[in-house]
Amino acid sequence: MFEKYRVKGFETIDDIAKKYHTNRAYIEDINNFSQDEMLREGMDIIVPQNKEKYFDTYTINKGDTLYAISKKYNINPELIAVLNGLNMDDYIYPNQVLLLPVGNYSYYITKDGDTLDLVSDLFKKSKDQLIKENETIYLLAGQVLVSKRK
Repeated sequence: MFEKYRVKGFETIDDIAKKYHTNRAYIEDINNFSQDEMLREGMDIIVPQNKEKYFDTYTINKGDTLYAISKKYNINPELIAVLNGLNMDDYIYPNQVLLLPVGNYSYYITKDGDTLDLVSDLFKKSKDQLIKENETIYLLAGQVLVSKRK
């Protein structure tokens, strides 16, 4: 699973990779960073939360659109956009790598005002099950929560 991480002052990709027990190349890959990408304080990036595979990656080909990709993989295009920090009208370009949710899981992007009761009701799971599946739940807007489908 992945979560948003807000960069703190003077942090490097290597600092963040170490904190999340991964490597620089992986952080760069899931965030579509070039090797010389500079982090800025307050920037939101995606970091891995645990080792379970909740996402696949897809490399954009010439002529691809979010709608075409979503249709091909039977995924809501808005979910693809949110998972990748995109707006629906953002330009995607060849060789850009997107995160695509894998089957057998339901996904929810938290919003301001969400409560654990509300989210557990959406997933039709107990709060304890939801916490177990997501390890850390902040309920801040933009957190990706995942639940295994029955």
